[in-house]
Amino acid sequence: MSTALPRLVVAAPASGSGKTTVATGLMAAFAAAGLEVSPHKVGPDYIDPGYHALATGRPGRNLDAYLCGPDLVAPLFLHGAAGADVAVVEGVMGLYDGAAGLGELSSTAQVAKLLRAPVVLVVDASSQSRSVAALVHGFASWDPQVRVAGVILNKVASDRHEELLREALDACGVPVLGVLRRAPLVHTPSRHLGLVPVAERRAEATGAVAELAERVRSGCDLKALLALAHSAPPLPQEPWAPPVPASRPHGRPVVAVAGGAAFTFSYAEHTELLRAAGADVAVFDPLRDTTLPPGTAGLVLGGGFPEVYAPELSANEPLRRAVAELAASGAPVAAECAGLLYLARELDGMPMCGVLDVAARMTDRLTLGYREAVAVGDSVLAAAGTRMRGHEFHRTAVDPGAGGPRAGKPEAGAAPAWGLTSHGSRPGRRVEGFVRNGVHASYLHVHWAAEPSVARRFVGSCVEGCAT
Repeated sequence: MSTALPRLVVAAPASGSGKTTVATGLMAAFAAAGLEVSPHKVGPDYIDPGYHALATGRPGRNLDAYLCGPDLVAPLFLHGAAGADVAVVEGVMGLYDGAAGLGELSSTAQVAKLLRAPVVLVVDASSQSRSVAALVHGFASWDPQVRVAGVILNKVASDRHEELLREALDACGVPVLGVLRRAPLVHTPSRHLGLVPVAERRAEATGAVAELAERVRSGCDLKALLALAHSAPPLPQEPWAPPVPASRPHGRPVVAVAGGAAFTFSYAEHTELLRAAGADVAVFDPLRDTTLPPGTAGLVLGGGFPEVYAPELSANEPLRRAVAELAASGAPVAAECAGLLYLARELDGMPMCGVLDVAARMTDRLTLGYREAVAVGDSVLAAAGTRMRGHEFHRTAVDPGAGGPRAGKPEAGAAPAWGLTSHGSRPGRRVEGFVRNGVHASYLHVHWAAEPSVARRFVGSCVEGCAT
């Protein structure tokens, strides 16, 4: 059965062209017009989906053909967009930029083709006039399977500048669906890993999103954009659904999932998978809560910015002690990136949970890129040999204590979590992460929908722990 769902992909020739401004503003403008809008983001980014969720009132969903595989892109999209009137997908980088060294994989163009969605190209027109036609023509003709169906001109200086741009594009065959004038940037502060997440500045972010909506509403042809979204053909795939095991545990174990301003990096599908596997998910805030949720049988610590909140996290000594006691009991603990730092002995000299004998610290070096991963040994999250794809994105490092590995392996414990292969300009192989009793901690961000067995295995470990 095919599914008809109006949809658009917002792309650009390059990063910094205004994709987030247009996509978030368009989502908010459609929502303000009474439409149920489903927000999506190409790639592994966690921050933009927070702004999308604020604009639409629905969870921001990621579409990453590298992490999940091309075959899951459309099913995950249909799952996330269930019940929506229209879906808006924000691209990543330039339209044809994908995973380094792997062709179109994980590019906005590939996702647009997988979704059979029309593309609206956001062009920074601030330093060009007639040349805009050559640029748009090149992007529209590069891959005939990518339907570049409209242009939104950003940073236009004046009426005369707009006139020159429109004249140039008349012969290009790609209609201009919006013009945004050069204006002071909407206040969306950035930090070392991108925009500051919504959870840290909700009141200011709400105002910023409203301003973006007004800018798009006044500068773009919303009726034409909606009509373009309706031109997308039905998708033949079935929506993804969290698989339900043949037998689920009697009594649902409580899995505590860290949230709040310090732990904002997570994919919505993870909690859906945990619930489908038989767990009750309880979200808690390590900045505010002094105890774990009642009955906690397992703990998931996702990504975020613990380094920004290290003093507050350190000051919450009762919760740090509760986490350490839970881990010492052998209960399952899955930690990614920020979660790894929180489990460390210290972070920038401030005491953390002390579950792992490692010291964590901020550095000037950005570690960024997709990784091929294989589980080195059995853990509560993955059986030995389990293969997944992941993404690293951090400016911190961890140094194991005396019980750590031999020199030259500073980000792996005596029992590493993953063996990694990296791509791009600096390919290589290494081990990374820590497996200790019931703890699986790593810098690697993975998408559980690509390998649902990890959620089932984790919940199963929680049940076993409750029974002992």
